[in-house]
Amino acid sequence: MTLDATYPALADLRARAKRRLPHFVWEYLDSGTGADRVVSRNRAVLDAIDFMPAILRGEIDASTEVDFLSSTLDMPVGIAPVGMSGLIWPDAERILARAASKAGIPYTLSTVASQTPEDVSSALGEHAWFQLYPPRDPEVRRDMLRRAWEAGFHTAVLTADLPAASRRERQIRSGLTQPPKLTPRILAQVAIRPAWAMAMAANGMPRMRLIDDYAPGTKGMTLNNHAGYQLRTVPDWEYLAAMREEWQGKLIVKGVLDPQDVAPLEKAGVDALWVSNHGGRQFDGAPSGLTMLPKIRAKTDLPLVFDGAVEGGLDILRAIAMGADLVMLGRGWHYALGALGRDGPAHLAHILKSDLISNMGQMALSRVWDARGKIIESLE
Repeated sequence: MTLDATYPALADLRARAKRRLPHFVWEYLDSGTGADRVVSRNRAVLDAIDFMPAILRGEIDASTEVDFLSSTLDMPVGIAPVGMSGLIWPDAERILARAASKAGIPYTLSTVASQTPEDVSSALGEHAWFQLYPPRDPEVRRDMLRRAWEAGFHTAVLTADLPAASRRERQIRSGLTQPPKLTPRILAQVAIRPAWAMAMAANGMPRMRLIDDYAPGTKGMTLNNHAGYQLRTVPDWEYLAAMREEWQGKLIVKGVLDPQDVAPLEKAGVDALWVSNHGGRQFDGAPSGLTMLPKIRAKTDLPLVFDGAVEGGLDILRAIAMGADLVMLGRGWHYALGALGRDGPAHLAHILKSDLISNMGQMALSRVWDARGKIIESLE
């Protein structure tokens, strides 16, 4: 039986990942913060957007190719950064980078990944992005950016929406610490997930390798107060200006929700804005990114990246119709890893592209940009 027959949608991969991953790993991946209200809101706003199907238009030759930041992508989709991807599956970052390269889409490595930029370098394709949690020490910042550039990451993403550590209560309840410690409670969860346990036994428990180079020996901290938080600062406009001056590649600011921030971000010389509420993992009182997306689109001609609860090709078209130029998934790629290991991300890329083409056919769209102006109902 083919993967398509068994796992035709991201929902199938998510269900299998939940069955295969230990509870503490699942909670780390799947949870938001607070009561997960923003997670639910992200999905509800997407579901409220409808399109009119087309009839009597003849055969449609749908192309998913798009231009973004002077590069041609095979589809308007990318892999968003997720910290400690290696907790979901060993060698996760390299697996994801290779899948992105093969699919012709961006891959974003997190500062708090379980592999360093140098570890991932050999797996990178043309569209390699490095996400920076801003270090307090400018020398650390410059060195991280230097290492990323030399490893082949030529687009930097400054995450700006973490002014304080979120509590992420589901993660706290699961008992997970950073670095992960095999307590009796955690071992009991591992024992009933043999596929994950055997994979980890062969590779060892993951650590934040890049962070370790700058804050070695930090142990026993919770996931909400790990070494990355000890290095991190809350960036301001001066910080962004310094980073813009130091970074020779494209620069994207992630976590933009307020239209009032658009003009100063343009003035600061950023190349694109990433509209995001951090997947509902940071502030449970935030608006959905999709609600703010058209308001931000009205304020700028800069390319807009979007993420939040995207599950398939229809959601990609919904985001594009609301003003996005590129749609990123974070959890989705990791559900695929948890479900199928090394084979998961490539299968998800196939699902997304196939679903995108199918829905474009229903709407008689030959290009993804043609989705703009096609909305007939939304939660405005």
